[in-house]
Amino acid sequence: MTVTSWVPVPAGSDFPVTNLPYGVFEPAGGPARVGVAIGEHVLDLAAVLDEETFAQPSLNTFMAQGRERWQQTRARVTDLLTDEAHRSEVEPALYRLGDVRLLLPFSVADYVDFYASEQHASNIGRMFRPDSPPLMPNWKHLPVGYHGRAGTVVASDTPIVRPSGQRKPPQAEAPMFGPSQRLDIEAEVGFVVGAGSDLGTAVSTEDFAEHVFGVCLVNDWSARDIQAWEYVPLGPFLGKSFATSVSPWIVPLEALQQARVSTPEQDPQPLPYLREKQPWGLDLDLEVSLNDEVIARPPFDALYWSPAQQLAHMTINGACLRTGDFYASGTVSGSEPDQRGSLIELSWNGENPLTLKDGSQRVFLADGDTVTIRATAPGAEGTRIGFGEVTGTIHPAREELS
Repeated sequence: MTVTSWVPVPAGSDFPVTNLPYGVFEPAGGPARVGVAIGEHVLDLAAVLDEETFAQPSLNTFMAQGRERWQQTRARVTDLLTDEAHRSEVEPALYRLGDVRLLLPFSVADYVDFYASEQHASNIGRMFRPDSPPLMPNWKHLPVGYHGRAGTVVASDTPIVRPSGQRKPPQAEAPMFGPSQRLDIEAEVGFVVGAGSDLGTAVSTEDFAEHVFGVCLVNDWSARDIQAWEYVPLGPFLGKSFATSVSPWIVPLEALQQARVSTPEQDPQPLPYLREKQPWGLDLDLEVSLNDEVIARPPFDALYWSPAQQLAHMTINGACLRTGDFYASGTVSGSEPDQRGSLIELSWNGENPLTLKDGSQRVFLADGDTVTIRATAPGAEGTRIGFGEVTGTIHPAREELS
């Protein structure tokens, strides 16, 4: 029998009762607190579960309690929203999403960004190393990544100020300073750690679900010209650290069991610590819009390295996990031109500018542009569940920084 909620859920909603993603919201005149999205509403968990755990401006306290607690809470919330007998007690704790402010859902401990899409890595390699193999020799042996800046992970709808920095165009004799001229997007998927691990131990691919609480959408804004000048020999720094936007809803792993798929064939076979007994690839369909016009539909199921493999690699040296640790997939791109998750790929480094419906063209982002990333996945009982959206609008560089 199909499970339905007594809360009205419009057809095509991202948030049927088979989803129940967690977020942090601020009602008018009230303090921030933890809630669960259902249809066009958010349920105040502190009110219905009567727990201080949820009367907080962050998911971290709840996430730290571990998988058994996550499962118990999900089961209880599902019961409250599906059994009509609970309606009178639960209905007063429902807020319309349009009447609340959604906040950054968790306090970020550390942030790591991976480079796990073979199609994206190959495209970048072909652009910048046309006379060499597109992938570096290590790429198919380990998930390549770098440590980002946790303090500039921001909530969806946070204005994105065009960064300034050093850049050196190929024809220039010396570097110059000023606003980035090649501001880009990166459509990514993020993974939020709930339960930590001890320093000096590694987390296996089999223990992925014991530590990762849930999944969100990410736009890892990138200043390609600043990045190109600075990244040799130590990799991304100021070209990436100015802002990383995340969606306000964290979809729990429990809601994504029907979305699990195997990664593409991995050849050569990874070393033992990276092998998966159970697959943790995910069948997610992303959609990237620029000024309300869809420009790309990247498929996450094409990702070469799974999130479980990324986590195993991140901890194999004994690095510990902390509640609120966050890592992202890197740009998600598919094999087709309209499946590329960054403007540098969509325009092929400027050789093929995008023409929008209004006749304007883009190679990189202009001030005033708004980028929105959405995604859906198969859910339980034949439903389709969504992640909400992560969005940001480009604001001009600040004069005092240019």
